[in-house]
Amino acid sequence: MRCAAIQMRSGIDVAANITAMDKLVRDAAADGAQYIQTPEMTGLLQKDRKALMAAIKPDQDDLVLGIAASLAKELNIWLHIGSTPILLEGGKVANRAALFSPQGIRAATYDKIHMFDVDLDNGESWRESAVYEPGEATQIVQAGEMTLGLAICYDVRFPNIFRDQALAGANVLTTPAAFTRQTGEAHWHVLQRARAIENGAYVIAAAQGGTHEDTRETYGHSIIVDPWGTVLAEKADDIPGYIIADIDISKSVEARKKIPNLKNARPYRVETQHTE
Repeated sequence: MRCAAIQMRSGIDVAANITAMDKLVRDAAADGAQYIQTPEMTGLLQKDRKALMAAIKPDQDDLVLGIAASLAKELNIWLHIGSTPILLEGGKVANRAALFSPQGIRAATYDKIHMFDVDLDNGESWRESAVYEPGEATQIVQAGEMTLGLAICYDVRFPNIFRDQALAGANVLTTPAAFTRQTGEAHWHVLQRARAIENGAYVIAAAQGGTHEDTRETYGHSIIVDPWGTVLAEKADDIPGYIIADIDISKSVEARKKIPNLKNARPYRVETQHTE
């Protein structure tokens, strides 16, 4: 199954972001992609809370999700919106992913579970939990030959989600992201490859890249990794575009036979020793 990851530089204008997404999705589909993933916050990257709340809409009225459903049907593809902000009741926001089938039907919805509440060395400070409502359930869905596990960005630092997805049958893990430049330079590649190796699964990670209109900087480097940890495709920069690779699910089966760590795991306890 030919898969693509779209790299974007989403800004503060939803319509402009949709136009950019539309073009890149069409380009990837014309290149033979049957599954196409967009990055986290495809529809809007806006760190000003007041402006964010003024721009977003409830799920049923969201323009990105509406266009995505139409695109999936028109192009006969699986289209995975890595995430986009969705207005919830009570003044909160969901960081929401959605997967659309080639019939234009939504096959899965996932709200990001782990909130990016961090203080970085360069003075960057993020508190996603001040605005976003965390999700409560991981999602696994069949997409053609692939069994996808859905996750978003910061989730990649919580390996148990991916282990649980793999144990439940997922052979392709997804981590669409808007990684900061600082954390991306330090950890992006090793985290994506580690999740693939640990679980004998493909990892597809579409990314935001570059300096955005709201002044944040993201790392880019969208990547597709095979179950042995080999990088099959990488957008080795922060410029908008796409990457593409062929996914062979039998490679996941092979990797799990060679190193059956999913089967070999054993229960254990943690013992703490106290000394005086």
